[in-house]
Amino acid sequence: MKLPASVKNNLLLKITSVNSLAVLLKMLVTFVTQKVIAVVLGPSGVAQIGNFKNLLPMVESLSTVGVFNGVVKYVAEHKETPNELQKLFSTAFVFLIFGSLLVCLLLFFGAPYLNDWVFGNNYDFVFVFRVLAIATPFIALSSLLNAVINGLSKYKVFLKISIYVSVFTAILVIILVYVNALDGALFAMAIAPVFHLLFFGYLYLKVLKPYLNFKQLSFQIPYANQLVVYIIMAFLSIVLSGFVDIKLRTFLIQEIDVVDAGNWTGMTNISNQYFTLVSAVFSLYVLPKFATIKTSTQFRLEVLTIYKTLLPLFFIGCVLVYVCREWIILIVQSPEFLGMKPLFKWQLLGDFVKIASLIIAYQFLAKGLLKEFVITEIISLVLFYGLSVTFINDLGAEGIVLAHFIRYVLYYFIVVFALRKHLFGDRELPE
Repeated sequence: MKLPASVKNNLLLKITSVNSLAVLLKMLVTFVTQKVIAVVLGPSGVAQIGNFKNLLPMVESLSTVGVFNGVVKYVAEHKETPNELQKLFSTAFVFLIFGSLLVCLLLFFGAPYLNDWVFGNNYDFVFVFRVLAIATPFIALSSLLNAVINGLSKYKVFLKISIYVSVFTAILVIILVYVNALDGALFAMAIAPVFHLLFFGYLYLKVLKPYLNFKQLSFQIPYANQLVVYIIMAFLSIVLSGFVDIKLRTFLIQEIDVVDAGNWTGMTNISNQYFTLVSAVFSLYVLPKFATIKTSTQFRLEVLTIYKTLLPLFFIGCVLVYVCREWIILIVQSPEFLGMKPLFKWQLLGDFVKIASLIIAYQFLAKGLLKEFVITEIISLVLFYGLSVTFINDLGAEGIVLAHFIRYVLYYFIVVFALRKHLFGDRELPE
């Protein structure tokens, strides 16, 4: 049967279908990695790796000074004007140099303090932070190049690179887990970004060469004012969010035990895997698309289109994950993690509402709505932390996933209210 032209030419469907195949492969690779980690290290090791994983996005965001989403937006707007792209990339590159240098110094010299904050006084992983310090410039440059590729909507290249990176990281982590247990896993996660850029840098250069002249990079920042908004947004959404997750995991260990913390980390690991099915769509399609929308009618229609495309697929996936939750635990983790079963219900419900919320909330990033973003993000984080701490004593890890669900139900209505002028009526929207 011949598909209608509207379906064949739908970029969102193309990205979703190609992304789905890529995500399935990445999920398979990640599941194998998580299985090895779970069997070798148990819940305690999984909990400690969870804290370190929360640190990595913070390092990435701070080392690029949080310009990722700003670069995606302005690349999408100026992909046909090379001079503007050059100015944008020069600005972002200057920020990257200063940001990565600062983070590198903080990680290297502050390693003992960071070790106590992330892992506690009973663990000595100072060397991991110093390795991560060396990797920081590589993390920052990879993030910046990914932002440009996302803004250009070169989704096939982005997905190809992400698959290569996932496979390489998995091999490295699995080998070093068997060689040196938890120390080996953390070392692999810290050093992997160096090899990513060295091995796959040619793919970035091949795609970006027609758009950017790397020889003409200047130490000027003509886009500084435009990117400041996104720096503040990234600090709130990534750095503070990671901080809250680490604090909650530490609180759970102290108030209940490390097994509950390991179960929650295992649950979030599974959640993160099926969440990647749509996360690439946000940066490859949603953000660039929203950046070019001019009226509230166009925005409303685009939100409905995305809802009709993504939400049914995500809902079906959530149902399948819930039905197969025990098999998933045994396949991806180990029998030690069967205590995760009660967590699935609230985690999956929360994730579904989260997707619905974030689709609309990406308008904050697309239009640089700093005030609205800051207010809604702070409310969201305060709700999550406050509700989690309240529920943990009575419900343990299940209290955190219940807080996760309530947080995003409330966040959805808060976002709709904040963007009511964008969602309803027919008016011109800000650039």
